[in-house]
Amino acid sequence: MELKPEIVERVNQLEEKYSLMGQSLEGYLDGLLLSNYLTYWDYVQLDTLLTLQNPKTDFPDEEIFIMYHQITELYFKLSLHEMNQIGNNGPNILPNGHNLGWKDSLSVDFFAERITRINRYFESLTKSFEIMVDGMEKEQFLRYRMALLPASGFQSAQYRKIEICATDFFNLVDKDVRPTFEGKNASIEEMFQNIYWNKGATELSTGKKTLTLNQFEKKYAKEFIALANEYQTKNMWAKYKALPEKDKQNQKLINALKVLDINVNINWPLMHYKSAVRYLQQNTEDIAATGGTNWQKYLPPRFQKRIFYPEIWTAQEKEEWGKGWVETNVFKSNS
Repeated sequence: MELKPEIVERVNQLEEKYSLMGQSLEGYLDGLLLSNYLTYWDYVQLDTLLTLQNPKTDFPDEEIFIMYHQITELYFKLSLHEMNQIGNNGPNILPNGHNLGWKDSLSVDFFAERITRINRYFESLTKSFEIMVDGMEKEQFLRYRMALLPASGFQSAQYRKIEICATDFFNLVDKDVRPTFEGKNASIEEMFQNIYWNKGATELSTGKKTLTLNQFEKKYAKEFIALANEYQTKNMWAKYKALPEKDKQNQKLINALKVLDINVNINWPLMHYKSAVRYLQQNTEDIAATGGTNWQKYLPPRFQKRIFYPEIWTAQEKEEWGKGWVETNVFKSNS
């Protein structure tokens, strides 16, 4: 049988590709002949995925709790995948000279599309959070949560990495301490000692760091500091500032950055706040969150005033940060 010219061309391209790698095309073709057909369950490692839920109690709703948090972490990984593309945007050339489509410099369309993707991931998470808020029996949760101590969703390293990659590290410093760093060339290490999330994991009675926070810092502090140093010049705001002046006026990109700010710093924490109000607030007595975290002061954005891109918001918008969401979605739904 005579091979079609386009098949011959592809074989020649493959031979060139593998020769540049010092490999033999014949060996790879033998491998293709011997390999089994790919199946969906092998490709997504389905059997392994479905064994990753290991409840600590016999309460049925604990499996819902575990699976939703696993889904959340996968969406966070998708978000970091997009941020990595923006931060490291540049040429990507195969050995045969074929360009995979990346540019020598960051284009505004590429930037806006990747930020929009992240917004879709967070919007999907926020819209699906009712699986947690309304999908578990309160009595079950209040009992099995005691078997999870001191573990807490506070310890999601990927969420912290999203924050670090999204903005100048200065904007993650506790708002009450931030003025002391104004105009100073403070190091990431100095600012990290005053990171905003420390307030969310202090003991309610003593103000000392909880075991939850001590565990978290022991495992991830060095990794966070290294990432923050790496992303000083390639976080999403740094990338925006490096654009040509005409691209900085691109309304699609500006809107995408605003939506990202809202999704990560208002909608997502306030969905957690709504959940905490439902499960952890009992009339005048509040139950400490899993791990002892101070959720009443930590979750509401109006207390934290954490804003990735303060330069693109008006003074009034910053002053009323998160307030409307609380009034509409938390207090009315629990009245």
